[in-house]
Amino acid sequence: MIIKELKQTSPERYTLVFDDGCELKTTLSVVTDFYLHSGTELDGERYSELERSSSLALCKARALRIINSRAVSKKELRDKLTDKGEDAGNAELCVQWLCDMGLIDDRSYAGSIVRHYSSRGYGIGRIRQELHRHGIPAELWEEALSEMPEQDDKLSRFISARLTDPSDKAQLRKISDALYRRGYSWQQIKKALSDFSSEEDFQ
Repeated sequence: MIIKELKQTSPERYTLVFDDGCELKTTLSVVTDFYLHSGTELDGERYSELERSSSLALCKARALRIINSRAVSKKELRDKLTDKGEDAGNAELCVQWLCDMGLIDDRSYAGSIVRHYSSRGYGIGRIRQELHRHGIPAELWEEALSEMPEQDDKLSRFISARLTDPSDKAQLRKISDALYRRGYSWQQIKKALSDFSSEEDFQ
């Protein structure tokens, strides 16, 4: 196969046009590494190598775009890449490549998730759900959660903003249910409500 034309589609992207009409998308780094130019002839083995290198290079470029838009876990990045049609092997190589450079760190990401959701007033149960949803390995959860600040003040503010009648059992039940959905345990909720109402009111 002979390269008939190198079409630059962006500062870092090229499309190689071959004499048989086939086209191959690649990157500037691959063009440079393979010393490609118009008239370059490739045998079957060299073309297969070029195809593999181009596929991985494009996958790396996509991975960088993803992590530049927001923080992700290793699992999230792997899933996003394969969902976009990237080869699973390339996706795994990209994840490891970014980990090796320190651009993906599940331990650090777990800590940021805990800080974010605890600052929004969510309890540990809901935060565990978020750690799972974001693909954080379970073995990192407890370390991240150990740095979670006490939530007593947030519970009190939540209750005081909504409780108008401490003797209204329906209102107490509604607040209890809301707190439970936010990830607080019944024990935490009961303790927090005891500051506003007698224990009998919300049993």
